[in-house]
Amino acid sequence: MRRLRDRIGEDATELLSASEADGNDVAAACNALGLFASERRLVVVEDVEAWKAAEVEPVLGYLKSPSPETVLALVGSGIRKDSALAKAVAKAGEVLVYDLPRRGNKADLPGWVGRQFAAQGVRVDPAVSRLLVELVGDNLDELASEVEKLVAWADGETIGEHEVELLVAARGEVPPFAMTDAWGRRDVAAVLAASERLLARTPGQPRDALPRIVGLLTSHVERVAECRAMSEAGVSPRDAAERLKKNRFYVEKLFQQAENFSPEELQGAIVRLAALDLALKGGSRLPGELEFSRALVDLTARREPVAKSA
Repeated sequence: MRRLRDRIGEDATELLSASEADGNDVAAACNALGLFASERRLVVVEDVEAWKAAEVEPVLGYLKSPSPETVLALVGSGIRKDSALAKAVAKAGEVLVYDLPRRGNKADLPGWVGRQFAAQGVRVDPAVSRLLVELVGDNLDELASEVEKLVAWADGETIGEHEVELLVAARGEVPPFAMTDAWGRRDVAAVLAASERLLARTPGQPRDALPRIVGLLTSHVERVAECRAMSEAGVSPRDAAERLKKNRFYVEKLFQQAENFSPEELQGAIVRLAALDLALKGGSRLPGELEFSRALVDLTARREPVAKSA
C-alpha cells in the first residue's frame, strides 16, 4: 500500500474506512472527477471486512464498470476467497493475499518467503527460501525487501543458493540445527561451515559463546543416543515422541541421525564433548575455536575400521 500511494501521490489519494463509509460512498468517490479529467486517482478503503452484504452491493455494481482513471484498493483481513466481494474484485482486477506466518512459528517462514517470490513471478527451490531466512532472520519487512532485491537483480534469471549468498548480507542468528543437522549427516565440511556462521553471528566474543554452543550440541548428541537405544529396543519414533514429549517429526529426525552412528560412536561423542568443554574452560592452551573445530571433525568424520592382524 505504501508503494502504491507513493506511485500515485498523496494529493491524488483518498482514504476511507468501511466503518464510516458504505458502498455508495465508495462508488461515489471512485466516480468523482479529479482536478484534471485524465489524472489517475487512488481510493483506499480499509477494514472492508466490516461491511454487511447490503453495504457491499453498490461496490459490486461499480466493479462491473469501474472508472478507468481510478485505482480502487480494498483492504481487509479474513476475506474469504469465495465471497461475493472477492469474486468481483478478482473478475475486475486482482486479489492480492498477504498471508503472514503464524506468530512465533519460524517453521512457516521459508514457505512464506517462497510465496513472496511466487507473487513476483519467480519460482525458487525451497533451499533458497530456507537460506534467505537463515541469513536475514525472522524480520518480515527485511525478508520481503531482500526478495524484491533478488528478483530485480536476477531480471528473469534463476535465483539459486549461490546468488543468495552473494547478494544477501548475513544478519540473522544461525539456528543451532544447521550445525546439528550437518553433524547428523556426517558432513564434515557442512558442520564446519555451519559452526563458523554460528560463531560469526552470535553476539559477543567467540570464547564466551563456545561453551553455550557446546552445551547445545551435547544435549543434541545425548538425545540422538537415547533415540538410538530406543530404536534398538524396538520403540517406534511415534512412541518415542510420546515418551520424550517432543514433536514427532523432530524425533523422527533424531532417529534418522541415530542410524548414522553406532552406539559406541555416540557414547564416544559424549565423552569427546566433555573433554572439549574442559578444554574451553582452561584445560588447553590452544585457542578455543581451534579446539572446537578439531572436536567437530572428530565427532563427524567416519572412522575406517582398524584391520586386525592375523
